[in-house]
Amino acid sequence: MKKRSVIAALLCSLCLTAGGAVPAMADSARVVTLGADLTQDQKDTMMRYFKTDASQVQILTITNQDEREHLGDYIPLEQIGTRTLSCAYVKPTQSGGIKVRTANLNYVTGNMIANALSTAGVTNCEAVAACPYEVSGTGALTGVIMAYESASGQKLDSTKKDLATKEVVVTGDLAQQVGNDNATNIINQAKLQIIGDNIQNADEIYNIVNNIAVQNNVTLSQEEMETIVALLQEIAQQSYDIEQMKETLENIQQNLDKEAADDPVFDGTAQDDGVVDAEDDNLVDEDSTDGEDITQNVDPDALGEDIKESSTEDPSLQEETMGEAVEGEDGAVDEETGIPEATEDGTALDGTAQDDMAVAPEENTEEIPEATEDGTVLDGTAQDDMSVTPEENTAEDPLNTDSLSEEAKASFEQAKSFCKGEYEGDTASLQSVMGEDAMASVTITPEVGADLTQKVLESYIKVLKDGGMSYVPADTDIYLSAELNMVNAEMRLIFSMELDPAEDDILVNETPETRQALYSDTMKFFENLYGESSVSAETTQEEVME
Repeated sequence: MKKRSVIAALLCSLCLTAGGAVPAMADSARVVTLGADLTQDQKDTMMRYFKTDASQVQILTITNQDEREHLGDYIPLEQIGTRTLSCAYVKPTQSGGIKVRTANLNYVTGNMIANALSTAGVTNCEAVAACPYEVSGTGALTGVIMAYESASGQKLDSTKKDLATKEVVVTGDLAQQVGNDNATNIINQAKLQIIGDNIQNADEIYNIVNNIAVQNNVTLSQEEMETIVALLQEIAQQSYDIEQMKETLENIQQNLDKEAADDPVFDGTAQDDGVVDAEDDNLVDEDSTDGEDITQNVDPDALGEDIKESSTEDPSLQEETMGEAVEGEDGAVDEETGIPEATEDGTALDGTAQDDMAVAPEENTEEIPEATEDGTVLDGTAQDDMSVTPEENTAEDPLNTDSLSEEAKASFEQAKSFCKGEYEGDTASLQSVMGEDAMASVTITPEVGADLTQKVLESYIKVLKDGGMSYVPADTDIYLSAELNMVNAEMRLIFSMELDPAEDDILVNETPETRQALYSDTMKFFENLYGESSVSAETTQEEVME
């Protein structure tokens, strides 16, 4: 589960790089990318946060297809999900290295994005990656790179962009074990040395990584070492100018060193390494082409309270809003890496803790962590007596229907009866919603059935809460109802209709025939619930076209 949740987490940082975007207008020197599945109000919120508008920037829309094209080689499609939410604001600069700020991304940090951008071939730019509410941030890099290419007019090398994507995935996997800062530190230091000294031999790279880990008191497994070495060897084989990369990599290193030294206090003056006080909006980056550093000129209030931030220019932001890495017996675990199985639905925040890496406080407490309006735990911890499982995503019951309309509640109750009957073998429940002759077409174990019920109902309640508002019609739609098309997309992911299940998927031991039967029965129920079928929808669409 660790690797899967990391992969899911890496999603708001890579998706911010895609192609096929839809341009809106404006200044070629600055580009904003907006997730296609955001509501108009959420898009307006992001523009307020960026402190810009369509008259000042070019606006591109990042779609889920963009995300899949750029992430599909590294992340399972079921982890990428069906919705794209992350946003980016990018301005190429003439000097100053790569500067990155993040907001509401609880897994991907500014240092990680800046490091990956250097691998992609970017030398100088300012970038802000954010979301209107808290998500993991694994799709962020995609939009940032895409915005950079559009704003600069420079097409980055495809191999280097792929390596940047791979770097984020590898760094994220490593962060699960040693913490975000330690993971970034190892990759960053190793890149500086192997590129600077033109080292391509695997054994030499192995020794470099091992020495850096020992110097930083980090223990790496053999598998982790081999993965890191393989990545770095691929990077070493590309043509990089260390002099162009050095400013960014050294700035990242100084940033990490400041965090390690627990020195978040800034005196408001520019440091030798380019760090400035993030709270002083009057300070101007001399390297910025128009005198304004967009990483400093944002409006955090637009995103509300308790947002999580990080910045390559102010390490105190991450320390103050994202917390410290927590040491465990098997290695450090960053307390902000509770990443859901998929982040595209935008509802899973980092207040959750995975069952295989929950952080237990030294003392039990009866106090329940403060939660946001949607039930997300704000302090990112898991209590000893109430650790949150990966299926739970929030400290509250994820199947709470209080916010639903009466009609939606009734639909959800019928879905509960169907799931109990179809997946868990309760024939009476199944017949109560599917007719007296209804019988489950396949049989699965009670444990798998209970897990599947939870997963399907969690997906459905998200659709009900959304009400189809974020739905974007597609040529491949087979239903008339927006909600039913959204349900179908979710069910195809759950039952792995396009790809084989991941190793830790609840249906991994079921045959393709069983998964197909479960999917077909499930969609038959929802078709009955919504009063339509794929056949009737296709017929109606043809009639309309005629």
